[in-house]
Amino acid sequence: MNSFKDRVAIVTGASRGIGLGIAKDLIERGAKVCITARKPEPLAEAVAELGGEAVAIAVPGKADDETHQDEAVAKTIETFGRLDMLVNNTGINPVFGPTLDIDPGAAAKIFAVNVLAPLSWTRRARDAWMGEHGGAVVNVASIAGLGASPGIGMYGVSKAALIRLTKELGFELGPKIRVNAVAPAVVKTKFATALYEGREEEVSESYPMKRLGVPADIASAVSFLLSEEAGWITGQTVVLDGGVTLAGGL
Repeated sequence: MNSFKDRVAIVTGASRGIGLGIAKDLIERGAKVCITARKPEPLAEAVAELGGEAVAIAVPGKADDETHQDEAVAKTIETFGRLDMLVNNTGINPVFGPTLDIDPGAAAKIFAVNVLAPLSWTRRARDAWMGEHGGAVVNVASIAGLGASPGIGMYGVSKAALIRLTKELGFELGPKIRVNAVAPAVVKTKFATALYEGREEEVSESYPMKRLGVPADIASAVSFLLSEEAGWITGQTVVLDGGVTLAGGL
């Protein structure tokens, strides 16, 4: 459980849901963590839940704001002295409907947050610490990036791009920095509520494991990919889906 002793991580989008679950798991394994999200109040509550400022700090801001990225990286290193791990968890899906009907501005925003922001966060982590000292990055993608995803098509396109970005960065940043991704199916969080609320049993029936995911399912896999146990894995995307894609479903 102390596999991350003396190691430090940034987890974006971590005031709740999958991001908070990942931060909890890293801290339980000995790490110190900087969490980010847009709103200060939920972040402050999350820091308290994680164990306080001895193990967790928060930097509020928008994930695709480069000034915010600079501040979070600088504060992490100033507070904890290093930056070994980065989890690009922030993702948005502000629209629903046919892909061709999506407003171009909304599509651009989805790509800015879901693809370009992880690229920018990784660049800053490399420049500030990992390029010299080494490190590991995990991007949180989605099974929506693996096939057609009706209603959330542009979100799926952005996650497909993130999966491809993971491959490119894994190739370019080795051997100092490993870059991998996870692709969850439906996980029981506020973000995914519309996909299962009021019909969880029906949705779960299509999963061979007969249940939806919970944040801990994702957190343990992310921790593995960040750990030295995954030291020969880079550029890969691990599908975490309860088996739902085995028969071609999403």
